[in-house]
Amino acid sequence: MPLTDANEARVLVHAPIGRDGPATASVLRRAGLDVQVCASIDEVLARADEGVSTLCVAEEGLFGEHLQAMAAWVACQPAWSDVPFVVLTSHLRQPAVEVWRQKMLAALRNVSLLERPVHGITLTSTVQTAVRARARQYEIRALLHARESAAAALEGIVLARTQELEAANDALRKQMKERALVEESLRHAQKMEALGQLTGGVAHDFNNLLMVISGGLQMFDRQPDQARRDRLLGAMRQAVERGAALTRQLLTFSRHQSLQAEPVDLLRQIHGMRDMLDRSLSGDIHVELRLPLSLWPVEVDANELELVILNLAVNARDAMPGGGTIEIRGENVADWAEGDLKGDFVSLSVVDSGTGMTDEVKARVFEPFFTTKDVGKGSGLGLAQAYGFARQSGGDVRIFSEVGQGTEVRLLLPRCLKPLVTQVSMDTAAVAAAGTDAHVLLVEDDDEVAALVSDMLTQLGFGSTRVASPAAALGALADGRQIDVVFSDIMMPGGMSGLMLARELRTRRSDLPIVLTTGYMGQEARAAETQGIPVLAKPYRADDLSAVLHAALAQGRGDTL
Repeated sequence: MPLTDANEARVLVHAPIGRDGPATASVLRRAGLDVQVCASIDEVLARADEGVSTLCVAEEGLFGEHLQAMAAWVACQPAWSDVPFVVLTSHLRQPAVEVWRQKMLAALRNVSLLERPVHGITLTSTVQTAVRARARQYEIRALLHARESAAAALEGIVLARTQELEAANDALRKQMKERALVEESLRHAQKMEALGQLTGGVAHDFNNLLMVISGGLQMFDRQPDQARRDRLLGAMRQAVERGAALTRQLLTFSRHQSLQAEPVDLLRQIHGMRDMLDRSLSGDIHVELRLPLSLWPVEVDANELELVILNLAVNARDAMPGGGTIEIRGENVADWAEGDLKGDFVSLSVVDSGTGMTDEVKARVFEPFFTTKDVGKGSGLGLAQAYGFARQSGGDVRIFSEVGQGTEVRLLLPRCLKPLVTQVSMDTAAVAAAGTDAHVLLVEDDDEVAALVSDMLTQLGFGSTRVASPAAALGALADGRQIDVVFSDIMMPGGMSGLMLARELRTRRSDLPIVLTTGYMGQEARAAETQGIPVLAKPYRADDLSAVLHAALAQGRGDTL
């Protein structure tokens, strides 16, 4: 990649004693390098500010305050920059000189030492190596600038889209913060072309979902037939669920999804998916489960595991347009040792007898939004999400495929030695009755979301008071109102987040339960979970809201469920 400024190709030479400076410059110029000789450190620093490839300096030019000035300049470089130095030293070996040289190496950081007298070819090759290293730094700078420009342009597109869709609910808009998704995907994709794949895939899938929701909302009031109104509502609910699932896939691939790992009995979990798999696959697809009774448990997020298995099964179905059999196989693998994976693992495979993959396709299957399916037939996130899930769970994923011979996608999940937890469900009637006398302080800045959640709380049997900020919440509590539990969004205006509110409430009223909610399981959400504060991910159902509030109330009373 060519440099953007001719000054950035210069080699600056500074040797204040004798003819070392002109002689060094002459040798380097014969090698085709652009060289400028500087008479003082001040001139070196001034020219370096204009752009520099490499600094070739005699050590006597760095004595005393000169080294301090150069060290200060080095420390002020941008993050991408680490200017290489070639320092010409003498043969002196006195202890004081050696101590000074160590100090000089630490101050200048990227240093190559050449002891004089030095052969011309040695000097030339050393400087040329430094010049090439500096050129790569400028390439990195250009890539960073390109990424920032692309992210800025994409942010503008997202803002324009959200302005057109002000009637859509706030949770879906928050899930469309594509800038964060793009930046994280760029770090993992390793290719600049992944930017185009990412934006196209998100825009295509989300615009399809938004079309279902916006069109359904427009048609709902115009449709007198209750059966058709119910179908419209069902389609819109399904679109919201697909949008939430797509966001989970993106976050899992980027490893920003907060997984709720727990001991999972694979036999029970996958057998429990049988009906869902049969509904999701066409009638000419047969599913066979080959899971030994001795299969070890694993510690994973059970919901994300089901999503991975479902995505892999759908991919297998699409690879068999004429029908066929999908096998889900399980196997215990003891003492596995390969790369960074060591220990006992469970191998969980989804195998089809479909069309298979070429070597070119296999090399790209884990890239985000890479798909061989027709437009509208898939987002290209299924295998990328499977990879992110497996790696985040402490395992890995392998793929084996031959054209015309089918495909096997194998998940390697670490064995869990913890005891399995028995799930205890709450009686629905008891839940509704228990919430009758509980009063919720709802902290939500978005009026539309607040109105919706208030209606949910009323239907669930809770009383509620809504405030629009953490500061207002503290004021409401100071008024002496009867509040049994606080339900707050994490992302709030005014400089105080929901997590900060929770910490303040623990100081003022340690007995008051608090539940947080968010559309993005970021750093604050993970910090809240670490501190034992329950976090409900958006979008959520009324049943999810009821369960988390009752659990918080029960914990506050010291009850057990």
